[in-house]
Amino acid sequence: MAKEFSRLDESLRAFIDEQAVFFVATAPSEGGRINLSPKGYRDTFAVLGDRAVAYLDLFGSGVETIAHLRDNGRITVMFCSFTRNSRILRLFGNGRVVCPDDAEFPGLLTHFAGQHAGVRAVIVIDVERIADACGFAVPYYELVDERPVLDAHHGKASEEAYARLIHRNRHSIDGLPALRADHPLPPRPR
Repeated sequence: MAKEFSRLDESLRAFIDEQAVFFVATAPSEGGRINLSPKGYRDTFAVLGDRAVAYLDLFGSGVETIAHLRDNGRITVMFCSFTRNSRILRLFGNGRVVCPDDAEFPGLLTHFAGQHAGVRAVIVIDVERIADACGFAVPYYELVDERPVLDAHHGKASEEAYARLIHRNRHSIDGLPALRADHPLPPRPR
């Protein structure tokens, strides 16, 4: 049976910390495509407070989440256990995009233990609803390891390659505005 929570307490934070993957869902205000993206690297998600979370948005194949957040702010994050302890946790909220040239960006980075090349932005979410579900039908999987491919790719990328990504990520697949033409290149890991 689903249960609703008033805040991200210690048990919910522990569950979030145990998950190696999370999923992000957004949609445009009118028409267009719903976006559902898997996100990896455990150290790219942070609980900022009882009703606030954030994650590192790394350059990838598209920019739907950013475009949808700029359009309406609606976002849902889902964590799903694949271990013997079945559970699904959804965080429904209002998200915003914090770019590398925004004043609060450096402070937000301190919430993330890992260092990743290719950070496009930090997505900050004010959580409005926290609810879990049983997950009884979700299969068991065993984690082998995190996939290092994206970090390796971004670690070798040149400034020209990132400039091309920024240009390609100016609009969503539905034509919604996403990155600015002058979006900064990602910071290099310290």
